[in-house]
Amino acid sequence: MKVAKFGGTSLANAEQIKKVCSIVLADRKRRIVVVSAPGKRHKDDTKVTDLLIRYATRFLLDGQADAEKQAVFERYREIVAELGLGEEAGQQLESELDAVLSNRKGLSAERFMDAVKAAGEDTCAKIVAHYLRSLGEEASYVNPKDAGMLVTDEAGNAHVLPEAYEQLAALRERKGITVFPGFFGYAASGELVTFSRGGSDITGSILAAAVTADVYENFTDVDSVYVVNPNLIANPRKVKEITYREMRELSYSGFSVFHEEALIPAYQADIPVCIKNTNNPSAPGTMIVAERPYATNRVSGIASDSGFCSIYVSKFLMNREIGFGRKLLQIFEEEGISYEHTPSGIDNISVILREKDLTEDKEKRIIERIFRELEADDVAVQHSLALVMIVGEGMRQSVGTTARATTALAAAKINLEMINQGSSEVSMMFGVKAAEANRAVIALYQEFFGDDAESADEVSATSVASVSV
Repeated sequence: MKVAKFGGTSLANAEQIKKVCSIVLADRKRRIVVVSAPGKRHKDDTKVTDLLIRYATRFLLDGQADAEKQAVFERYREIVAELGLGEEAGQQLESELDAVLSNRKGLSAERFMDAVKAAGEDTCAKIVAHYLRSLGEEASYVNPKDAGMLVTDEAGNAHVLPEAYEQLAALRERKGITVFPGFFGYAASGELVTFSRGGSDITGSILAAAVTADVYENFTDVDSVYVVNPNLIANPRKVKEITYREMRELSYSGFSVFHEEALIPAYQADIPVCIKNTNNPSAPGTMIVAERPYATNRVSGIASDSGFCSIYVSKFLMNREIGFGRKLLQIFEEEGISYEHTPSGIDNISVILREKDLTEDKEKRIIERIFRELEADDVAVQHSLALVMIVGEGMRQSVGTTARATTALAAAKINLEMINQGSSEVSMMFGVKAAEANRAVIALYQEFFGDDAESADEVSATSVASVSV
């Protein structure tokens, strides 16, 4: 049995939906299909989820958003018409969608936004199920509430509850093809709650674990994962096989092929994941597994992400002061900020944060508190940092990886603000100025993967923040 999840680009229009259904029917093991909301039809297009967010934002401000609502309706009308589903089916789907978009009664702004966003996946799932039935197939749409997708009550940031798996396991016994909307579940109170953006990947992983699928297939718009962002390197190497831990590190570091939280359910249930291309389904794709043999090159991927800052704290004999680290991190906890990394020395420590979480007021308060409560000798904040990550399970058995990396960065005249190796030794991280991140990735790629691929002629200054496959 396979769980197959299809992303937004795979469902962007009627032609793509026909491809998706053809892929599903080509392998009868694909009995559970998870869908995203329709994505971009072309480069300058707008995703349906973004159209829905525009609608909800305008509605919350003005109490009406007719133009924004019609933009959503038009996308689905076009899909329904080109699939030949008929006027009656189209009217029913639009009526159900309108009921969600118009229902603000008793809902907070957060609840309303979640309900509106979820309508993108929900409507798409109904359309896919309807189209499969029009082809004579036994297919059914299943609402996450009816299936038992129980999640935490955190608007826009839900996490699956352990008891959900037992209820969702019943999906394995359903006949025919089950079409399941991604991205949302329901709290114990019955309220609809969405996962974080891109959460349809999470839904697919949860269902694969719940039904103990043989494999979780994640269909996107590329043949495989690449070792580096192809916007930076022309024709980079493909990754045939990668471990859960490696992919998790790369997703955190900017690889947009897979939601960084999505691997956890599959990993815990030991379900292999295969990244495949909707537009080229015969390509083998990239397998994500628990263990893999190590090739000569111990590095499996290089990624970067910007939007970080560092708070550096120095105090003489810090290492002798019991509880210093706990007290420091408690300040961040009380200010409502989570930290990313904490590289340290005997008399100093740096706390790496997401820059968006550190407002000007919070920064001022934190600095004052560190001086006052911890009696620090020095506190400094550095903004506009990027983290460049080298990932590879085999680095644990490899000598000289750090030396090769730092030598390559030095040759490219890139100054290192920070170096940190994860305790698992699967990743090595370098902090650099955001403006130098792209050059750092290119230098590292050339060092570890040779000159078989040339640097792209034009490198976008913003592409470092959205590394893709």
